[in-house]
Amino acid sequence: MALNMMVWEVEGNSLKVIAKTKLDNEGRLEDWIARDSSILGLDLLIIGRQVTTYFGGRIDLLAVDSQGDIVILELKRDKTPRDIVAQVLDYASWIDSLMPKDIDEIATAYLKENLTTAFNSHFGAALPEVINSNHSMVIIASELDESSERIVQYLANRHNLNINATYFNFFNNDRMELLGRSWLMDPEDLIERSDAITKAPWSGYWFVNVGEGPHRNWDDCREYGFISAGQGVRYSGALKKLKVGDKIFAYMKGIGYVGYGEVNKEAGMVKDFIVHNKDEKQLIDLPLKQSNMRENADNPDLSEWVVGIQWLKTFKREEAKTFMGVFANQNIVCKLRHQATLDFLKKEFNVKEAE
Repeated sequence: MALNMMVWEVEGNSLKVIAKTKLDNEGRLEDWIARDSSILGLDLLIIGRQVTTYFGGRIDLLAVDSQGDIVILELKRDKTPRDIVAQVLDYASWIDSLMPKDIDEIATAYLKENLTTAFNSHFGAALPEVINSNHSMVIIASELDESSERIVQYLANRHNLNINATYFNFFNNDRMELLGRSWLMDPEDLIERSDAITKAPWSGYWFVNVGEGPHRNWDDCREYGFISAGQGVRYSGALKKLKVGDKIFAYMKGIGYVGYGEVNKEAGMVKDFIVHNKDEKQLIDLPLKQSNMRENADNPDLSEWVVGIQWLKTFKREEAKTFMGVFANQNIVCKLRHQATLDFLKKEFNVKEAE
């Protein structure tokens, strides 16, 4: 069923509807996404705009995600409802044929630097060795007719294509302009389903980056029982995937695996994290080796966010466990699927099958 987004302004104890209006120029929306793709709620690097395909089509925006997979972003504009679905599928067939050098050429022409450099700058990690092993499609519209929604949902649910629609509605109350966003389907669910088909089965264990820096230190994590990420929603948001009872393996970039533990408290701002084995004191009141994690403690977007961990086994950074070909990933949190790495970690961290 077509979505109908509504926005109200709170005036004391009453609500006043803010009128929905037509965006005067859909080029503005494309500009906004090109400048800051986070308004989609996705962590993407835009690598091309109005990209011309070999058959003469023009993809509005082309992006790459942190896995090195390509994302097609196509605005509905004045296209007929069914035409936009057919068009985005046609673009996907072209993307599927691209080689890494083709993608690098597209990115270099748009970004004025090669994909390797741009990827590292945006995601803070090296470009994966294999890119474009999968791709996804996002239709961007103010609304879709019910027939088009059914087609998109059919392709996603019955044929496991990573295709979705996101809706941007524009509101104006004479004092300000407002933009609202919603999704036809949960994008995280689609990614999970796609991974389940294209990648190895999930082991049930999570991979977590515990990279050190100006706002975190592994010694603090070990002593006080936590992992953290922050200084931006795209970093801290990943921690919210972890639920109480989840098992994690902690990895330090370029060094190896240093910890194995179980989540005992879900993600929260650092100012609210209580360390139970330290007389119920707040983490930020304890003598931290990296005191900078107290910065922006009152800002939910920039604060360091913390997940409580009961460490079952840890190592000092100089004793980190690794081997040639061990699984490593630039994501803060992801599912561990690499069987050779899992076998290695179970041995090194004395993980029992019952766990």
